[in-house]
Amino acid sequence: MIVQAVYDDDKNYIFYFCRTNLLFMRKIIAVFVVCFGLNAGAQEVKKDTLAPVADTIKHWSVLGKNTVMLNQAAFSNWVGGGANNVGWLAGINYNITYEKDKDLWENIIILDYGQNNTKGLGTRKTQDVINISTNYGRQFSKSWYISSGASFQSQFSGGYEDGNNPDAKKISNFMAPGYLNLGIGITYRPNDNLNVTLRPANARWTFVLDKDLQLAGSYGLKADGDDSLLQFGFLGNALYKVKLMENINLTNTASVFSNYLDHPERLVLAYGAVLNMKINKYISSNITLDILYDHNQIQKTQLKQTLGIGFAYTVNNGGKRSERKDSQWWIKK
Repeated sequence: MIVQAVYDDDKNYIFYFCRTNLLFMRKIIAVFVVCFGLNAGAQEVKKDTLAPVADTIKHWSVLGKNTVMLNQAAFSNWVGGGANNVGWLAGINYNITYEKDKDLWENIIILDYGQNNTKGLGTRKTQDVINISTNYGRQFSKSWYISSGASFQSQFSGGYEDGNNPDAKKISNFMAPGYLNLGIGITYRPNDNLNVTLRPANARWTFVLDKDLQLAGSYGLKADGDDSLLQFGFLGNALYKVKLMENINLTNTASVFSNYLDHPERLVLAYGAVLNMKINKYISSNITLDILYDHNQIQKTQLKQTLGIGFAYTVNNGGKRSERKDSQWWIKK
């Protein structure tokens, strides 16, 4: 280091001027860079030694919707006429799925029941559904699965010919009929909005456990007193979901069954549509339409339509379906 004293013309002292040797500064900078590099390297080693981040992908996905719908009408001195009535409809719709690698196991639970009480007529059933299904698939190609599964359909309580009037002729009851399907085939699932299952080998049991209906020649039973009917044939199921606009979604389902053993041309055809209009997180409105033709039930086309508005609560465990969005985006919170 060089230190130089500076004086004026009269030799009076003014100040010291310090000038740092350039080579010395270079050495200082080099030492600083080396120390900084060692410190950064130590931090990097410490970071690498931390435990790996856990995989957040959940192979189980639970998505469900719980609803309670209410409807009511009241009249007093109303010239146009009308009868006071109040009704309710409750239901659950759950999709429980396991998906890992090439395995796909989907379970669906749909339970609905509703009643309406009209002054002068009493209580009548407006909705009655039990629909439980399971389907396991093993992927063999993109969007294609070898699959097998089962399904069960019935109702909770009795139905009557005159608008569910208990004094009228009984036409149905719990497990009268009840349907059990077991089959194997293929499933096509290109995305979460389309699912088609075709089972060329499917056993279909029809159960009639109500004694009165067993003797009424109902549901294709071969003889009075029989409590079941076995059919074997082809079953096809399809599910297609459409987002019409924000918070308005349409779910379409369809199925067809042909009995190889007896009159295969007599197809059992079913179509269902659910239009869901979400108002907010907890309030929504549903319109449903069901069309059915089953020669063994009645040789006419059956139709059912419902409309309701009320409380709806969605259950979502936050599970991620592999790298895809969950398959029931239309009922997410």
